[in-house]
Amino acid sequence: MTTTKHVDAEGRATIKGIICDILEIDEAEMTDTSRFKEDHEADSMGAIEILSQLERAFGIDIDQAELARMVNLEGVVTVVDEAVAAKAAASL
Repeated sequence: MTTTKHVDAEGRATIKGIICDILEIDEAEMTDTSRFKEDHEADSMGAIEILSQLERAFGIDIDQAELARMVNLEGVVTVVDEAVAAKAAASL
């Protein structure tokens, strides 16, 4: 069984841009696995703001419990991808 990715390269770039804007870091400083809190000095308010911006940008709902998984770019992309997939499945 193959899993379909719902977040393409453009979506990933949007996610990275939102995160870098909120954390006030240069996109070149962020890798897929650099940790927001430990490597980029993010705080919990920044995490909530990232979640909110992602919801608006992608028209999705993300449970705040997902913040525990949203520790780096890869984690955020996965959470957004799952939320986009859930929204698509719900509209069928």
